[in-house]
Amino acid sequence: MYDVVIVGAGPAGITAAVYAARKRMNLLVISKDIGGQAAWSGDIENYTGYQFVTGPELAAKFEDHMRRYDIEVKEGCEVTEVAKTGNLVSVTAAGAAYESRTAIIASGKRSRELNVPGEREFKNKGLTYCATCDGPLFAGKDVAVIGGGNSALDAALQLVKIAKRVYVVNNTPALGGDAVMREKVQSGANVTIFNDTTVTAVSGNTMVTAIAIQGKGKAQTLPVQGVFVEIGLTPNSGFAKGAEKNQLGEIKVNSHNETSIPGIFAAGDVTDVPEKQIIIAAGEGSKAALSAFRYLARHTF
Repeated sequence: MYDVVIVGAGPAGITAAVYAARKRMNLLVISKDIGGQAAWSGDIENYTGYQFVTGPELAAKFEDHMRRYDIEVKEGCEVTEVAKTGNLVSVTAAGAAYESRTAIIASGKRSRELNVPGEREFKNKGLTYCATCDGPLFAGKDVAVIGGGNSALDAALQLVKIAKRVYVVNNTPALGGDAVMREKVQSGANVTIFNDTTVTAVSGNTMVTAIAIQGKGKAQTLPVQGVFVEIGLTPNSGFAKGAEKNQLGEIKVNSHNETSIPGIFAAGDVTDVPEKQIIIAAGEGSKAALSAFRYLARHTF
């Protein structure tokens, strides 16, 4: 029997774990990986205390902090259900059920797919969803970044230093994201930007060789050896079937990180809290742990 089971080990989940450990709560962390989206980020210049740090470096710092406490972590496990049974919470993962007095869902988001012909066939064969992970494999090659927000700009800025040519394919009239990042991408000597343009297909032989795009009444083919899909994220909330969600599938929480189910809390990008940022996710994780601690103090089990 745990005091709290934390689902996810990104910035929100790890921070929740640290706060719960410091409150001497008996806890378990279950996650597919450690670091979450922070580990996929490139250069980070807006995390307080670090004028500059890479995503993998920050994720490693998070993990090291968590490992300094006696926290039970089940890594590589996918949670399939979080449900309230009586006055206890049951968390199911890898065929096993774990009972707890409370739970914190900090499962983050996953990459949204293009849903065009060729995407599934060429996944990991030139098409990827993580520039930080796979960018170095495309040194000296022509690549395309699909998207126009911060994640796409971040990917483009990483690839500008590596690839021969970077095409940015954005389906809105202008690039979004932070102004500083936009300016850096737009000033890249090896960057070509296609606004108001969509990808209609990915093609190749054993590996990606081109993408078909459609924009402003004109269809064309871009010869590329790499495709980086950066069109947004989908919340990993399907296993929380009883929790109230918004139209995007994000779990609704109040200012105390309480979900619609008493004893089940949520934090980070899986929730409807505005602005998906590493520092915000970390702060929400701390709030969720403190709320879970107060819930335990006020209830008898």
